[in-house]
Amino acid sequence: MFHLVKEDIHLNEQATNKTEAIKKVAAALTSAGFVEEGYVDGMLEREAQAATYLGIGLAIPHGTTKTRHLVKKTGVQVFCFPNGVEWGDDGEKAYLAIGIAASSDEHLELLRQLTHVLSADGIEERIKNIKSTDEAIAILTGKPSIEDSQFNINESSLLLDIPADSLGTLQALNASRLKRQNAVNTNFIACVLENKPNYLGNGVWFNDSKEGNLKNAIAISRTISDLNEDGKPVKLLITMSMINDAIADVVNNLASLAFNKKLDLLLSANIEKIIDLLLSNHESSVSNLPETESSTTNQTSDTNNQVLTREFIVPNANGLHTRPSSVLVKLVKEFKSKVTVANLDGKAEPVSATSLMKIVALGAKKGSRLQFTAVGDDAAQALDAIGKAIESGLGEGTE
Repeated sequence: MFHLVKEDIHLNEQATNKTEAIKKVAAALTSAGFVEEGYVDGMLEREAQAATYLGIGLAIPHGTTKTRHLVKKTGVQVFCFPNGVEWGDDGEKAYLAIGIAASSDEHLELLRQLTHVLSADGIEERIKNIKSTDEAIAILTGKPSIEDSQFNINESSLLLDIPADSLGTLQALNASRLKRQNAVNTNFIACVLENKPNYLGNGVWFNDSKEGNLKNAIAISRTISDLNEDGKPVKLLITMSMINDAIADVVNNLASLAFNKKLDLLLSANIEKIIDLLLSNHESSVSNLPETESSTTNQTSDTNNQVLTREFIVPNANGLHTRPSSVLVKLVKEFKSKVTVANLDGKAEPVSATSLMKIVALGAKKGSRLQFTAVGDDAAQALDAIGKAIESGLGEGTE
């Protein structure tokens, strides 16, 4: 990742419009010795050609090829606008502007790196709420903050064996506890209350939100009431706020429990055991546990909520760039199942298949092996459709 120091960060800046903002950024690039006077003209010209707004509250103003000769050395200046500056074509606001000085196509590599780092769920909320230079650097370099890296589950995360009158009550309880932890905002709460959680099996439900995630956190509610939702038992609800991979182990352990039909272990465990099941590495030990009466009984009902995995090879000459990735994301969103994808020839870390930025950030090239995992009632149909779409080139055809 590009080198970034505290002197490159400008906090609590104000600008009435993007022209004023660009001039401020250009002045900072000049003062820092990255460019000569006049580079601002190229930045304004570039902006006139096409807005440099990337979405998620981020803009990347930079010069044109005509002003490259004014670049002394590659560098950036980062401006934080807490009130936002109208920047996008549709009136979107930028809360973070990264002014780039590059004498060649170095900025393309910088953009690729930024796209990868800024693809995390909830990143826009973090951008809007930057309070320190350390926080800005942590966001832009992809380094988790101390609070994020020390994510843990404790007694305050769990509310066990309580009476409840509906699944909605459990949703409200979990959302409220996450809000008290300052882990989510009102957008998160609205999303998890309006959308029905996903059924994982054995009376265990799960929900999260693409919006309003402020830090990694988890809330679990378990009820002693005899509840049903759409003909499925309701015993336990897990609600997660996720901003980076610090919570990945919990997600993986939960997936392992679901895959091996051992979710019922969560229904009888005490606080310490639940924490152990979700935090410890049980990938092998869980699969070797003996079948319990509960999991055997629910096997038939759980077959409609399968965890399926398939592998496909990218045929596109230029790999999964923006256009084919957008086709893939649109297709995945047509299904109810939760779908993740990992580039087995890259970092092999699964990401949401409904996030365009995350798909592009996989860096999948022609011939890359992609592993898709789907969880839900229509998992098989989703993977069948994905396979056919990839085989046909995701709208680009194949040679």
